[in-house]
Amino acid sequence: MPVRQESMQIVNDIRMNLESCILGKTSEIRLLLTALLAGGHVLIEDVPGTGKTQLIRALAKSISGDYRRIQCNPDILPSDITGVSVYHPRDEMFHFRPGPVMTNILLADEINRATTKTQSALLEVMEERNVTVDGETYELPHPFMLCATQNPIEFEGTYTLPEAQLDRFMMRISLGYPDASTEKNLLLSHQDGQPVDKLKPVTEMERIASIQEEIRDVYISEPVLGYLLDIVRGTREHPLAMLGASPRAALSYMMACKAFAFLQERDYVLPDDVKTLASYTLGHRILLRPESRLDNITANSLLNGLLHSIQVPVTMRQ
Repeated sequence: MPVRQESMQIVNDIRMNLESCILGKTSEIRLLLTALLAGGHVLIEDVPGTGKTQLIRALAKSISGDYRRIQCNPDILPSDITGVSVYHPRDEMFHFRPGPVMTNILLADEINRATTKTQSALLEVMEERNVTVDGETYELPHPFMLCATQNPIEFEGTYTLPEAQLDRFMMRISLGYPDASTEKNLLLSHQDGQPVDKLKPVTEMERIASIQEEIRDVYISEPVLGYLLDIVRGTREHPLAMLGASPRAALSYMMACKAFAFLQERDYVLPDDVKTLASYTLGHRILLRPESRLDNITANSLLNGLLHSIQVPVTMRQ
């Protein structure tokens, strides 16, 4: 099925909105949109002040999405995220008071500052798209996307994200510092206020949901799918990997490749899509053995080695 021009125009309008606020980060914005269209969650790992929060705010405004922000800290409780049942004496009943998780775009800022108990409250949210409070299950709005941030430099007062939670993030990305000319343009653009405050929506959440359904129809051939699986299985079989990518990771990887192909205005996945997304979708899911430090091996260098050793299929659109 050819890519629908109307859908592609909407996605391009969203991208242009984001690029007007977050300058010089075209590749990172494309990755964020890839995760959105694939129905995944994103972990943005970077130092403070690089525009992580502004990027998510701009995304929510561009798609008319309901947006909530949680500032994570050791004092925050699971019920502060999911919601709580409150007793009403007049009705003699408990009523559910929704937490900030009942939204379309949820930003968990500095997620690694929340305790592991609070972090675990997001596990059901990320996988099942619902919350269970006092035995009652409540569905989240659709679509739903969790964007979490963490500082990779400062570790005092932080709690390492468990592997089960990392595995639920479709992608891990980093914005980094802008170059000199981009930073100058950034300063100039902020003289009249925050650009994100002036953004206008370009579509509705219902349209995003329909585009997510279109993504499922993007074609991936058997050779390309086999190439993707060879990479995933290679992370499990590598002698320096204590934990490799899970079957959930493989499914997430495939959907990300489909969305990435869609953003290139294609209705089929190429091996280049698979190679491009490998580090973003699999890097945070690989747990290395202690001896890997002796050879300065990282998850990304392990993946690069796999990509060089696995034969790339030569395919044509069927």
